Amino acid sequence: MSVTPALEADVLRRQDPELAEILLGELVRQSTTLQLTAAENFTSPAVLAALGSPLANKYAEGYPGARYHGGCELVDVAENIAVERARALFDAEHANVQSHSGSSAVLAAYAALLRPGDTVLALGLPHGGHLTHGSPANFSGRWFDFVGYGVDAETGLIDHPQVRALARTHRPKAIVCGSIAYPRHIDYAFFRDVADEVGAYLIVDAAHPIGLVAGRAAPSPVPYADVVCATTHKVLRGPRGGMILCGHELAARIDRAVFPFTQSGAQMHTVAAKAVAFGEAATPAFAAYAHQVVANARALAAALAAEGLVVTTGGTDTHLLTADPGPLGVDGRTARGRLAAAGMVLDCCALPHGDARGLRLGTAAVTTQGMGEGEMTKIAALLAGVLRGDVEPAGARAEVRELAGGFPPYPR
Repeated sequence: MSVTPALEADVLRRQDPELAEILLGELVRQSTTLQLTAAENFTSPAVLAALGSPLANKYAEGYPGARYHGGCELVDVAENIAVERARALFDAEHANVQSHSGSSAVLAAYAALLRPGDTVLALGLPHGGHLTHGSPANFSGRWFDFVGYGVDAETGLIDHPQVRALARTHRPKAIVCGSIAYPRHIDYAFFRDVADEVGAYLIVDAAHPIGLVAGRAAPSPVPYADVVCATTHKVLRGPRGGMILCGHELAARIDRAVFPFTQSGAQMHTVAAKAVAFGEAATPAFAAYAHQVVANARALAAALAAEGLVVTTGGTDTHLLTADPGPLGVDGRTARGRLAAAGMVLDCCALPHGDARGLRLGTAAVTTQGMGEGEMTKIAALLAGVLRGDVEPAGARAEVRELAGGFPPYPR
């Protein structure tokens, strides 16, 4: 299925050409630049078809068989399919697929297990924690008493002795493990042991690695966590949205925390698109993709290190990596601007134990396009050349356009 002709033939071009041009322009942008943002990917045409389906018209407050609106017979089937596919994919006893985002999934987990003022132990934001892990600008930091643990200054790895010491001192109601910038596998068994020692719930925010878990390219948190929160985009390659996995004993509490406590009607077109993505993720082709994502990330990390960037933890086990461009004479924010002008789209991130900003890169999207380790080496050389000033961004932009053009995300 071709995305562009379908859009050109759509009524949107005739009815609202201004918006149609924006949509087509975004498709061109995605197709002619390198999408190295760790949180982004390309969905399949089938997922896009579900997102643009008539299910978008249906209001479906509640759960299958217990809706507050009539006419939900078919969307009930769609949601049940999504739930069963998620349960099978992740070997989970219960799955809630209604969360609108990863953040709303975390909010529901907190609502199910905590009360305002409870103490929560989570990875500190300067060390790679998410906004929902205690940022004072977020509901989490306003409603709960967060204590942050960090990563070791030398290795960049999670400081396990510090985690245990803080847990013993503060006796948190819940411990959160998960990160937006940690490139290594998390030792879920360790966190389960600490949580059991202090009588805390263990909440795993697996928004980033859950797609690798689906493809058996990363360890699963499901056997260890009381609740697993995740997104359905990123490596999982589904629509933008969230989900929650848990055991039978917490299922009712989680469901009530999603509806009616934190959100109302489910977005049924998105739920259907999640079902499509779960079905795709259960295939051997997706498992091969997930392993290639990791292989590409490792190749990119090694090539960037060879070009002189300091790669956090010395490499990666996942789809993402973080790096300090300082040795090339630029800080993270300046580097991101130069690279954006060259057509390389990525993020800045905090670097632990200092005020410097680094770069966060991911390989999920470029791997979906069909790129391999060879292309990662080319990307690293081009990136470093731009940052060193050996290549002008405008000149690099032409090279990026040529490279991306060989791997169209939505071939005609």
